[in-house]
Amino acid sequence: MLETDSRPFTLPPLHLPLRNRRLFAPKRSLDLGSATTLVAASMIGVGVYTTSGYTLDALGNPGLVVAAWIVGGIIAICGAVGYSSLAEKFTESGGEYLFLSKTLHPVAGLMAGWVSLLAGFTGAIAIAALGFESYLQPLLNAENLPDGSIAIPSVLLVAVMHTIGVRSAARAQDFFVVLKMVLIAGFITYAIMHISNWIGSKHDSIATTSTAPHSILEFAKQLVYISFSYAGFNAAIYISSEIQSPSRNVPRAMIGGTFMVTLIYIALNAIFVYAPSKVVATQPDNISQIAATAAGTIGGPGFATIVRVIICLSLFTSVSAMVMTGPRVYAKMAADGFLPRFFQFKTETPVVAIWFQAILAIVVISLTTISNLLGYLGLTLSLCSALTICMVFRMRMMDFNVKLPLLGIPAATYVLATLLLAVLYGISDYKQGIASGVTLLVGLIIYPFFRSRISPSADCVSPAKLDADNMKDSPDT
Repeated sequence: MLETDSRPFTLPPLHLPLRNRRLFAPKRSLDLGSATTLVAASMIGVGVYTTSGYTLDALGNPGLVVAAWIVGGIIAICGAVGYSSLAEKFTESGGEYLFLSKTLHPVAGLMAGWVSLLAGFTGAIAIAALGFESYLQPLLNAENLPDGSIAIPSVLLVAVMHTIGVRSAARAQDFFVVLKMVLIAGFITYAIMHISNWIGSKHDSIATTSTAPHSILEFAKQLVYISFSYAGFNAAIYISSEIQSPSRNVPRAMIGGTFMVTLIYIALNAIFVYAPSKVVATQPDNISQIAATAAGTIGGPGFATIVRVIICLSLFTSVSAMVMTGPRVYAKMAADGFLPRFFQFKTETPVVAIWFQAILAIVVISLTTISNLLGYLGLTLSLCSALTICMVFRMRMMDFNVKLPLLGIPAATYVLATLLLAVLYGISDYKQGIASGVTLLVGLIIYPFFRSRISPSADCVSPAKLDADNMKDSPDT
């Protein structure tokens, strides 16, 4: 049984000067624009270009697929709003690990850190790199290469980029994300201008109108898959220590970036499921590459090639964003005693953590496939986010000065929707539910082994006391 902590909900040692709490204080070199592009890059990854093929095959109706993406977007926006209260209070890097450690208990933070380590970043980097490989191979006429031949070098290249320096890597990423957005907008515009070429709605309308009502369990299962595509909405919280005016810019980046990406997702997936026929889109060779299939239907092989280039750029920047954010969590965990000290910031970037992250991702790339990861990652990350957002209400009960945006309705909506989807998904696919549950519980199991070496900075702190600490020790510029 977990030993309960009877200490008061305050932590005087946290208020030591900032220079005594970390080996290296990262510079706040990222502005609102960089934080927003990081959110966009983290979200627009392999999920949006692959998930709808499987969802269309499962639900059978393009309209239901688009409806699932709309529902997923609303839930993600609610999540971003819910996170904003926590992001205003906690302006250090660390994400869910930091939030749960400070507001609930260090064991909850360790659990979230473990989820980040296995699912949030390692698994997500692996699935994005594998998607990058699957879309790039036809462009290089390299379909016969061994699995991982492109995915693994892409992870290594990104690790080198982020080892060199955060500012240069961020500027390069800003450029490529903006270029990606422009190209995606061009694709959407072209597809709408050539809507007469869409054949999916024409060929599938007769078949889908007579289809029996679909199981709510199946719809929930597909929503869990889709939730993985929205999981990056909270990316900015992982590098708060390096963002200018984090209490203001981190919430703005999350909410603005999530809203923008939601609109893009809805438009893209309407094209993906309505342009090609269902029969073609769900063929084994096409089901994981529905975006390229839709592009070929709209504009022929040449346009499909252009879209593949756009997707490859999108997936590469997604890998880059997660290799940038993940190691910041491990650096914070190391500062608190949950990982060896050499994971901490010792230069401008957490070099050891970056390469540790890269190696873990390469191992997963070598062992798994995209389809095996989608459900596990979507469910695990959503549950961890739901637990984190619950802390908004815990902080509110302790301090009425804590803000509850829109009366807490978005936060409550995210938590309730996530829990409902988790229950329904667990009923339809209990093995994935067990895998996610085991991942969440690992932090609880290993906590006693770390308890004696935990730094005081990992402990809980009252929101009121934290306000004074942030004003004194955490400059917003």
